[in-house]
Amino acid sequence: MKNYGFVPTDILLPKNADMTKWSCVACDQYTSEPEYWKNAENIVGASPSTLALMLPEIYLDNTEKRTRDIWNKMDEYLNSDIFKTIENSLIYVERTLASGAVRKGLVGAIDLEVYDFKKGTTALCRPTEATVVERLPARVEIRKNAPLEMPHIMMLLDDKDYSVIEPYSSIKTELEPLYDFKLMQNSGSISGFRVYGKQTEIALNSIEKIYENDSDKNPMLYAMGDGNHSLAAAKQYYEFLKETIGADACSHPARYALIELVNLYDKSLEFEPIHRVLFDIDIDEFMTEFSKENGLFEGKSKGQQFEVVFSDKEKSYTFTSPETDLCVGTLQAFIDRYLENHKGSVDYIHGEQTVKKLVTGKDRLGFILPDIEKNNFFDVIKKDGILPRKTFSMGHASDKRFYLECRKITL
Repeated sequence: MKNYGFVPTDILLPKNADMTKWSCVACDQYTSEPEYWKNAENIVGASPSTLALMLPEIYLDNTEKRTRDIWNKMDEYLNSDIFKTIENSLIYVERTLASGAVRKGLVGAIDLEVYDFKKGTTALCRPTEATVVERLPARVEIRKNAPLEMPHIMMLLDDKDYSVIEPYSSIKTELEPLYDFKLMQNSGSISGFRVYGKQTEIALNSIEKIYENDSDKNPMLYAMGDGNHSLAAAKQYYEFLKETIGADACSHPARYALIELVNLYDKSLEFEPIHRVLFDIDIDEFMTEFSKENGLFEGKSKGQQFEVVFSDKEKSYTFTSPETDLCVGTLQAFIDRYLENHKGSVDYIHGEQTVKKLVTGKDRLGFILPDIEKNNFFDVIKKDGILPRKTFSMGHASDKRFYLECRKITL
């Protein structure tokens, strides 16, 4: 069979851990909310947990010691017989969100040979947003000496016929249950079932049909949803291996990365805009320059509409002559130009209420962006390529994929 990239693999799960304490949210969430991570630490305590195996982005200013601690903890977990191995399998996942909606997914390995994050790529698996290369070294450094990986990557599949993942819902009573538990900090619950042997053919054969039915000259099977930088770091490390060990890299476990495949048309999957908050800026100065922006209209008009919030004020604006096809791209272009010449910084925030909570200071400014359409999402990526960084999020922070399954990436 031709290599379509997504394959079963050996997956590690803890044998007897408290799963609520074991499973933690992705490292790139709650980046301006240290209280979330303090609460997670208090919940976990000294129990085995993926919290000890990852580096929250809020702590990226102290990477050297934390990276060593991660490597040591991974070795400790492997040597203390914490894990059991689910051999040559996929895992069918049902994630019940805080809203009660259920998101279905399929955990397996993606072959990094079919993925490329460079702009203009025609690979089977493509990024949806620009990769910030400066964010990769810390992740690559962790992976170089890490014996394990964990996925918070969610990869999108354009499956209008619901043929790859959804069939497992109707046969899950025939599948081996692997876990079923509540996630910490009011993030819903999750259950997983082993997909093994002939059961994997439902997904793999359907992926092949999607590929064969794609009339595009350069078919695109997968698009990055969440975890773009983690997968890009895995790719960089794999390329490093090819340079250092040559042909042996092809059979190295780091050729693959563990991910969760999710159907773009999953009914629970809502594309949320990622908002912006500027910190340590002179608001009057910013708004003066912003008002000079070509095509900016104060109020709602025909064009790209968004909201600006600061202190107790909220105003509507419209780009009537936008410089990009998406509002987020037009706004980000101005923010980038402004920060090149003025003090301040920008953070990317999930949730309108979080933006409003963060802009109570006199030197903070928030931007609330419109929703993203997903029905023509793959067509936009094929046509226009990479979107502006931090364009969209698949749900609120509490709905993100939690670290749970692990996989060995060393020989």
